[in-house]
Amino acid sequence: MPINLEIVTVERRLYDDDVDMVVAPGSEGVLGILPHHAPLLTSLGFGELIVRKGGQEEAFAISGGYMDVQPHKVTVLADVAERADEINLDRARAARDRAQKLLDEAGLSLDDLLRAEAALRRSLLRLKVAEKRRNR
Repeated sequence: MPINLEIVTVERRLYDDDVDMVVAPGSEGVLGILPHHAPLLTSLGFGELIVRKGGQEEAFAISGGYMDVQPHKVTVLADVAERADEINLDRARAARDRAQKLLDEAGLSLDDLLRAEAALRRSLLRLKVAEKRRNR
């Protein structure tokens, strides 16, 4: 028996289907969710969310949010999420380069430094997820 997965961001519903397994980047580590999982509410970190269905995998780059797990339904409320096949590698590389250039500048305020680090982290995640999936 499958488990229903719904992935939602502020902008759109990214995914809604029955799946065999969900592997998610929890804030305290990677979580594997199967049907009939015990109820759980957890925050999500930065990482790759993997959906397994019928021997196939689909990947998403997830940046923060929450996951509500019930025995027959998983709801991911992501701050930012993208399907691996929707990530534009050229744009992700350009974002990485911009963030790295900002970090290399001297005299950044703490706020600017934190924003640049977050941008670098997001762009590296997007590149990792997209490149990994495209090499399969």
